Amino acid sequence: MFGLKILDWYIIKKFLGTYFFAIALIIAIAIIFDISEKIDDFLEKGAPLKYIIFRYYLNFIPWFANLFSSLFIFIAVIFFTAKMANQTEIVAILASGISFRRLLRPYFIAATFLAILSFTLNAWIIPAANKVRMQFEDVYIHNPSELSAKNRHVQMSPGVYAYFDSFDGRADIGYRFTLEKIINGQLKYKLSSARMRFDTLTNHWKLLDNYYIYTFDSMKETIRSGRSLDTIFSFLPKDFVIKTNKIETMNNGELKDFIASLKLKGAENVEEGVVELYKRSAMPFAAFILTLLGVSFSSRKNRGGIGMQLGIGLTLSFTYILFQRIFETFAINGGFPPLIAVWIPNILFAIISLIIVKYAPK
Repeated sequence: MFGLKILDWYIIKKFLGTYFFAIALIIAIAIIFDISEKIDDFLEKGAPLKYIIFRYYLNFIPWFANLFSSLFIFIAVIFFTAKMANQTEIVAILASGISFRRLLRPYFIAATFLAILSFTLNAWIIPAANKVRMQFEDVYIHNPSELSAKNRHVQMSPGVYAYFDSFDGRADIGYRFTLEKIINGQLKYKLSSARMRFDTLTNHWKLLDNYYIYTFDSMKETIRSGRSLDTIFSFLPKDFVIKTNKIETMNNGELKDFIASLKLKGAENVEEGVVELYKRSAMPFAAFILTLLGVSFSSRKNRGGIGMQLGIGLTLSFTYILFQRIFETFAINGGFPPLIAVWIPNILFAIISLIIVKYAPK
């Protein structure tokens, strides 16, 4: 089938079988620890059992599995390849006339399947699952303070800026609001209010606790004030309460639109969305790099068993993940180009893989 030989299917089954078994095992352990950590919240806030199972943990599984996908691809390859090598299976395969390059074919077929699965999960399935999971967390786990924000700026249109000193996302109330209109570098209009609330029924904003409107025309300044005022603005409460994990609920199309809207508004957290978008395509590519690295590293027979190979393999895989996190932080907080930051770990470990493959059995 598909031109694959018995050897190809043998290695593919071992690869995928080891990978999914390891993922299932770590998911089961993670769920047990998560339940023990959150059981008090579930009981205190009265979370229904069916919600816990179907809205939280059913949507928790794909997110957690994909989070550690690259790590367990590497571990799976190291484990079953080292075992084959110690059982002299690799030696027998190479002695039969099959080249090392040909031996890599079933590995890369399995890696391609996992890479496509990872990209599909990242781009569409996990964002949809995260929406349901995070809605559950907002109701039954998080504290109200986690839905608030401070010092939020939004550019409504070119030259028009809105600002809240603080915003309560649960009550849709903002404090110390200011709206400024600047033309050719000069302030022409300013609106300020001590408190402002969004009415979800009318989709209007209501200025409360006194408001002031300043109009500047050449050297003339006009001031108008009042106790309260109903008005309409182009922004919504969600524009001010942007949770750091909000981008995890967006598929690729929604994330691209979100990044474009942030750039239009002059928001300060654009890099986080850009890094997430690039990471969704870079992570699946890691399947090929870590597969090549794992095969090259573990295909040599070791008299001491597979313990040493597993230990070094885990060290390398954790180093890879650490590099990913470091360069993501550089991109988000340090002004490092997001595209380069996301791909540097892949490029670096691809070079390491190519060097190690020279010393693999031929």
